Amino acid sequence: MNERGSTQAASEAKTMSAVRLISARGVDGLALEQVPIPQPGSGEALVRVHAAAITRDELDWPVDRLPAIPSYELSGVIAALGSNVLDLQIGDAVWSLTGFDRDGVAADYTVVPASRLAPKPRTLGHRESAAIPLAGLSAWQGLFDHGRLQTGERVLIHGAAGGVGRFATQLARWRGAYVIGTGSSSAAVEQIRALGVDEVMDRTRGHFEKAIAPVDLVFDTVGGEALARSAAVLRDGGRLVSVAEEPLAVGERVLTTYFVVEPSREQLIELAYLVDEGAIRPAIDSDFPLAEARAAFERVRKPGKRGKVLLQVVAD
Repeated sequence: MNERGSTQAASEAKTMSAVRLISARGVDGLALEQVPIPQPGSGEALVRVHAAAITRDELDWPVDRLPAIPSYELSGVIAALGSNVLDLQIGDAVWSLTGFDRDGVAADYTVVPASRLAPKPRTLGHRESAAIPLAGLSAWQGLFDHGRLQTGERVLIHGAAGGVGRFATQLARWRGAYVIGTGSSSAAVEQIRALGVDEVMDRTRGHFEKAIAPVDLVFDTVGGEALARSAAVLRDGGRLVSVAEEPLAVGERVLTTYFVVEPSREQLIELAYLVDEGAIRPAIDSDFPLAEARAAFERVRKPGKRGKVLLQVVAD
């Protein structure tokens, strides 16, 4: 049976498997349950989830609206459409970063506003595609929306081997910037070097602000001391953007921004194009079936990961 036929047959079922956070106890509050398959309303689509990605602290996000399904990044196939959806079809392969204010996607099916669904990258399977949306959009918005990075500018990326930092490094190189990456270990430094940066250093050894010539933009993904010391490496009029925590006030010499990533269909389309052109690639640490969601969330909290932790709902 082809993918469209399988999706149609599966969508006739009444219930589905879903991972739900049923109490505010972190990993211990997770349960795999049978719940009704949601129905798409006006402007929405029902997506057969093939893979979902998870984020370190996301079990803390929905504790005021339990029970809740976690995970907000997906790659899958449209199984049904609500009314007033004109630019999607049943059987389309899509990906998304969904809203944090509603149930997530760690389930067989999920309902997503059509405006947040974009065609997934053609050159990647669902597993690899699901590893991109949150970190990829965070990197895009940090560098280009908030950081206004231009070709030829110098950018310092803290945590360049991490989830967001890896995409930021690749996107900054694609934009034509001079890219400096920092890591917190020799292993991270080697990973950053492999991404083709112009300079790389272990920020835990010595004072990076004294070793680096002034930059136009600092994009911080780690917070803490690295963020606190970053204003010193910026030119007058430079930009300091953090996705980790609010930067301290540093006067009028530097523009500071803290932001939380937002879903964006248009930016996912841009990212899919760059994936298919070979400009960016995800890194995957491990994947788990829905039934082993607890193990997946335990893994995402452990040190030493090299990439995204996934829930594999349907095998590619």
